[in-house]
Amino acid sequence: MTGPSDEARAAASEPCGPKSSRDGAENRQLAGDRPKAVSSEPAERSSATNGKAADDKTPTTGRQRRRGKLPAYGALDLGTNNCRLLVARPSRRGFVVIDAFSRIIRLGEGVSHSGRLSEKAMDRTIHALKVCRDKMRRRGVKRSRLISTEACRIAENSDHFISRVLDQTGLELEIINRETEARLAVSGCASLLDPSCDGALIFDIGGGSSELIWLDLSQRSRNWRASVYDRLDAQNCIEAWTSLPVGVVTLAEKFGGRDVTPDIFEAMVEDVIHQLTPFEQQNALREKVANGNAHLLGTSGTVTTIAGIKLNLPAYDRKRVDGCWLMEDEVRDVSASLIDMTYEDRIAQPCVGADRADLVLAGCAILEALMRLWPCERLRVADRGLREGMLATMMAEDGYRGGHRRRRRRSRGSSARGD
Repeated sequence: MTGPSDEARAAASEPCGPKSSRDGAENRQLAGDRPKAVSSEPAERSSATNGKAADDKTPTTGRQRRRGKLPAYGALDLGTNNCRLLVARPSRRGFVVIDAFSRIIRLGEGVSHSGRLSEKAMDRTIHALKVCRDKMRRRGVKRSRLISTEACRIAENSDHFISRVLDQTGLELEIINRETEARLAVSGCASLLDPSCDGALIFDIGGGSSELIWLDLSQRSRNWRASVYDRLDAQNCIEAWTSLPVGVVTLAEKFGGRDVTPDIFEAMVEDVIHQLTPFEQQNALREKVANGNAHLLGTSGTVTTIAGIKLNLPAYDRKRVDGCWLMEDEVRDVSASLIDMTYEDRIAQPCVGADRADLVLAGCAILEALMRLWPCERLRVADRGLREGMLATMMAEDGYRGGHRRRRRRSRGSSARGD
């Protein structure tokens, strides 16, 4: 399930959580740094034909002019439930987001039963992708990666959909495999891993699939907060991973998501545990979590939603959610409160809303299954994920480290062009 981390937010506060489908510039999302509030940069005007940024007459600060010399990168994650975009430039310790977009499109609606993407779902998605295309053009994006995940992996007509997207938007989607998805999730949230721990279980509860990655942090060789280049080292600590073909959409379609009784919730949990058990049997992670110094880290909207409710946020505040810690009993208290609510009550909850009211308890059930199999006192919440992993990877491949290209590093006090 995607959530607040997948919403494009303006500098002004918006309603809390994964519910708003409004798009706009995130006022800041700096991978590897603690979130800080800074204003968005002025939008560049760009040609629709070549994507080159034209001169912008808007007055800018010296810092903004220096950033303007660095190229813009685009990262698009087309999931089963959401279409999400980040546009960013390299910065001193990671990158600065200059534009963002998120919209619930439910591309995978019904695909678990029919095996096909519906025409309505494809139409909704293409409309959202056109918005993403226009944003990247306006920002003069020079390099991008556009991925699609579980819905397109399993749909028998995904090739037809990919062709439609190319014809109607000019965007070329890449259907990534589950291992690539897991690795991107690790890179995207590496800077939130507790360096004092020996291990960590990262999980991403999506719409159509859920990824789990166990990291042996004793293999760590870099400071993952230093730069996007160093952040990729987190992938070298992957000891075991799996991807389950179950997410909030598929689980809600199987058991129902509107009227969820305690018995239905328990049936959801048991179903997920059954699917997770082979991974535990192969890797004995329960013993490692119990005997070692480890923590859980969730990159999904399920945990950001739970964090927003626990913090009683009337409007989403990424600075309070991203990187916050939840205790196991706090997670269960929030889940129990959601089970006690009617469907209408969940719609009225500012961290749930109408778009997610039929999915939130499926996400809670998946998280409960994880906590039962691998009891762990602490869970860290990551308001970041695949898009951040893509941005870090592209910038590292292009040699950016600390806002400069490694092969073009200049003397202290001078600015690096980076383009």
